[in-house]
Amino acid sequence: MTQFILFGGKGGVGKTTCAAATALKLSEEGDKILIASTDPAHSLSDSFEKKIGSREKEIFPNLWAVEINPKEEMQKLKEKLADAPEMPNMPGLPGMNPAEMLGGLSDMGSMPGMDEMAAFDLFLKYMDSEEYDYVIFDTAPTGHTLKFLSLPELMDSWVGKMIKFKLQVSNALNMFKQLLPFTEPKEDKSLENLEKMKARIEKGKLILTNPSKTNFVIVTIPQEMAISESVRAVKQLEEFGIPVKKIIVNQIQPEHKSCAFCTARRKLHKEKLNEIHKKFKKKQIVEVELSKDEIKGKKKLEEFARVLK
Repeated sequence: MTQFILFGGKGGVGKTTCAAATALKLSEEGDKILIASTDPAHSLSDSFEKKIGSREKEIFPNLWAVEINPKEEMQKLKEKLADAPEMPNMPGLPGMNPAEMLGGLSDMGSMPGMDEMAAFDLFLKYMDSEEYDYVIFDTAPTGHTLKFLSLPELMDSWVGKMIKFKLQVSNALNMFKQLLPFTEPKEDKSLENLEKMKARIEKGKLILTNPSKTNFVIVTIPQEMAISESVRAVKQLEEFGIPVKKIIVNQIQPEHKSCAFCTARRKLHKEKLNEIHKKFKKKQIVEVELSKDEIKGKKKLEEFARVLK
């Protein structure tokens, strides 16, 4: 049974590093892992020091990676839906223009939220696959991630409206065919595709809210703005019904008694850590000290994974 782990948090807190290290560790334990980046910045290639791209690629034994290209994913989504036949406007059916409504998908790649929609469509794809033991998502910064997680409701509503519209079109086409029996509109499978997508969205919602299938890990740092954003994120995630079990507090100032600046900063970070423990009493909290080196490449990620436990 495939498990899903999503890493999220404020930009710059180390989500990608945490996701990459976790994926590498699980793969080295013998599990088959896919790590997918839904962050348009795509730092996975930098973390692994491997060119990844928009197609699944094995980068280490048992570890596959992919960086989502929203334009490519939206093109695939359009192809699933935009095969409705052309149809003239008919008396008594004002506004019934499939070409306008479905053809509008051609501009979807430039609409706000398309990165998130492409990411969710990819989640739906892996949801039905038993190919991997774990699918790990390196998500975009918190605001984009919450859009991604609210998409099931948005897409469910959108697809529901499209299905209703398509049924009206289908009825109109049948009437048109009776009036002109020699007319043979091309086969239209878009309604069937919409019905399938609606069922997948419903299944996706169940998986996202199932603690035995999905775990959302919040990555933060011991600074006020990051803590506040994490509190809001956990609250919203729990409102969506998404289980959050672990908080990773990254970039904690290590102890360095001969450095006055380091000592003062460590004292501040300790105060913030106490605050984090109070705010997230029921969560597993993992504390990770700031590394003197940039964490990239297999060896450094392995070292970092041992700290993450």
